[in-house]
Amino acid sequence: MNLKLRSLVGGVLLAASTLASAQQTLLNVSYDVAREFYKDINAAFVPYYKKQTGKDVKIDQAHGGSSAQARAVADGLDADVVTMNTTTDVEFLAERGVVAKDWAKRFAHNAAPTTSTMLFLVRNGNPKNIKDWQDLTRPDVKVVVVNPKTGGNGRYAYLAAWGYVKKNGGSDAQAQEFLSKLYKNVPVLARGGRDATTAFLQRNTGDVLITFESEVESVNREFGANRVDVVYPSISIVAENPVAVVERTVAKKGTADLAKAYLDFLYTPEGQEIAAKHSIRPRDAAVLKKYAETFKPVKLFTVQELFGSLSEAQKVHFNDGGQFDKIYTVK
Repeated sequence: MNLKLRSLVGGVLLAASTLASAQQTLLNVSYDVAREFYKDINAAFVPYYKKQTGKDVKIDQAHGGSSAQARAVADGLDADVVTMNTTTDVEFLAERGVVAKDWAKRFAHNAAPTTSTMLFLVRNGNPKNIKDWQDLTRPDVKVVVVNPKTGGNGRYAYLAAWGYVKKNGGSDAQAQEFLSKLYKNVPVLARGGRDATTAFLQRNTGDVLITFESEVESVNREFGANRVDVVYPSISIVAENPVAVVERTVAKKGTADLAKAYLDFLYTPEGQEIAAKHSIRPRDAAVLKKYAETFKPVKLFTVQELFGSLSEAQKVHFNDGGQFDKIYTVK
């Protein structure tokens, strides 16, 4: 190779190396049923960020049961941001110094750019005629649900059922009895939302799947329309989807500005539109109104109304020896 050609090749390799090193990579660690949503968010954010800053960026994502993902981050997984489906998982990271203590004040709406709620997916035609929570305690109904110890999906399902009893004038003792009957109809607890959906649709387990409203769009896309019917119960719970910057990682990688920009994007009209298209309830009132047909009216209650906070609910219901352990026996 002559000197001029060697110089040219060297210059090209140097430019390529410089470009590669200039490109930042961000890892978003998230919960199971948000997988498709964040694929679309990432595809929209990359050109948005390029336009805003002139910088190239690559977004990686990792999904699983919300609590399991939080533990993985606490144990050293280098996430730049976490986007969970329950605040207890982010609080768990805050207690360990992985995210900021005041993480809920770093972004609007208690750092929850979107919400969801719990509903039922039943088999096409609703052969068991399931209409409300009460039907899930019938002896002829088998229920697929996430383990509340491993995923926010499962915790919200449990709390929604408990709230159904309380909102209808029942006592805590009656709620406990009701949940005991419901979980007797659960053949096996799923690890996360996607595991539950797979059990219901691929392994043909159960008659009803309790899951996030946002899972409906994923099911229709992945398994085809008309595989399931959607049943909105009379009462359900507001499920906030909290987000946070992982301070430990961004300090090490120098990605603090990128991580903040990524989470800020979720609040933009474009980010909110993408959420609505995935049946995730946007905070933006105009976008929510535009998709009124998607988000059916249902009587909703908040965690704060009945449980004080998710942290309090965690201690009472889901920690070892709590209410859940008293009503559910591993099969």
